[in-house]
Amino acid sequence: MKITAITLDHLRLPLEPPLRAAWDPEPRRHFDATIVRVHTDEGVTGIGSGDTMAGFDAVEHLFVGTDPLDIVRHVKAIETANFHGGRFWPLEAALWDVIGQVAGLPVATLFGNAAKSLPVYASSAELKPPAERVEATQQAHAAGFRALKIRIDRDRADEGVETVAAVREAMGADYRIMVDLNQSWRMAGDTAPATDLAATRRLVRRLAEIDVFWVEEPLPYNDLDGFRTLRAENPGLRIAAGEMHHSVPDLLCYLEQDVLDVYQMDAVLAVGMHRARTLAEVAQLKHRAFTPHSWTNGIGLLANLALAAGVGAGPYLEFPYDPPGWTPQRRDFMLAEPLAITPDGELAVPARPGLGVELDEEAVDRWRI
Repeated sequence: MKITAITLDHLRLPLEPPLRAAWDPEPRRHFDATIVRVHTDEGVTGIGSGDTMAGFDAVEHLFVGTDPLDIVRHVKAIETANFHGGRFWPLEAALWDVIGQVAGLPVATLFGNAAKSLPVYASSAELKPPAERVEATQQAHAAGFRALKIRIDRDRADEGVETVAAVREAMGADYRIMVDLNQSWRMAGDTAPATDLAATRRLVRRLAEIDVFWVEEPLPYNDLDGFRTLRAENPGLRIAAGEMHHSVPDLLCYLEQDVLDVYQMDAVLAVGMHRARTLAEVAQLKHRAFTPHSWTNGIGLLANLALAAGVGAGPYLEFPYDPPGWTPQRRDFMLAEPLAITPDGELAVPARPGLGVELDEEAVDRWRI
């Protein structure tokens, strides 16, 4: 089997009203998605998505004409290409989609088959005042979600704590609440400094008193001592990070130095599926949790689901969901059907071989740039 071509579809969905994501410097008025298709001489086509694949034309020749099943070689080639340019991990996802179809098995089965479905948490995007967030949480609970992640803005910490406390009071002691501080990395153009360690320590202590399940990305990635300080000062509260950390050696250092409770590398944005699987297994062998970030689109979510279900990630999988600003219909606009959870709050691995992607080709044609 040989790769005959790799094609990219760049899509753009207008967002009206815009999505006011907590981590964006400006409201998001459109949602971009790049679909990668790996075509083969045996008629099998693999599909992936996630990062933008900007600059891929310069390295496409490294893959065309090769065997798509040579996945270790391809991962190493992607790493060399990433060093000089973009992040081409959606290509790896498409290659795994080919491998799964050739094998006649879901990629989750190839990755270990630890779970057929995973509990999810509703991962919010927007900053909402306490009463509005409580109402949204109750609606998410009615839709099946048994856990929720709330964003807190570094400049509105008191309001954020008030919101978390209101959700805790409304939902009761058994409801799982995660909090994301979004301090480990920045969107392009956001040059504001991260909250200093002293203020972060105070904030995390306040969240611990509300029995938050984990606090995510509280500090810049390079502040390993700070992460360890937060863990030591707040027994019973988990510290999570790593979603966009691109360095496998650095992540291994995190594991060796026991920096985090929960590791969150995204398979289509950060380190790829193959490397994330290795890191996940090391984390689990060290009695630490792994559950990937999944804020891309439905195809990226399926790739992270395959990884997570394969290795038995948990205790929850991220499911981006914050109506009306962020809905499955917006997130999965290129799919035949948006991904949906079961009534008991789980996301099932598709039974189809590969990643289980079913594109809506009319939508792809409509929104292609």
